[in-house]
Amino acid sequence: QVHIVDSGGGLVQPGGSLRLSCTGSGFNLTYYGIAWFRQVPGKEREGVSCISVSNDITYYRDSVKGRFTISRDKANNAVYLHLNSVKPEDTATYYCATGYPPTCRRGTPPSRDAMYYWGKGTLVTVSS
Repeated sequence: QVHIVDSGGGLVQPGGSLRLSCTGSGFNLTYYGIAWFRQVPGKEREGVSCISVSNDITYYRDSVKGRFTISRDKANNAVYLHLNSVKPEDTATYYCATGYPPTCRRGTPPSRDAMYYWGKGTLVTVSS
């Protein structure tokens, strides 16, 4: 059975850091571009970051540039989203996903409609 597991969310103070993990069960993430989305109740799910299969392309939405970093760990079949200098407006449920290639294109946010494997989401709450 193939599925994606996203984890690592929790409560973090403003200015703090957190690492979200995306792991693959039943398939090797190395062969897939990976995207991170986030959603707050009442709003659309938005693309936050993505990394291409070859790791030569990454994307960050403007509001997280310079604070979030996406990376791939082939040895552990994982992709991480490092959240640094978090703000209250980063509070959301974060989802890892993959889909029809190219999952990640230069300068373009990942498309929800192109994703076909989704994690169940991990909640990040930024609050003092």
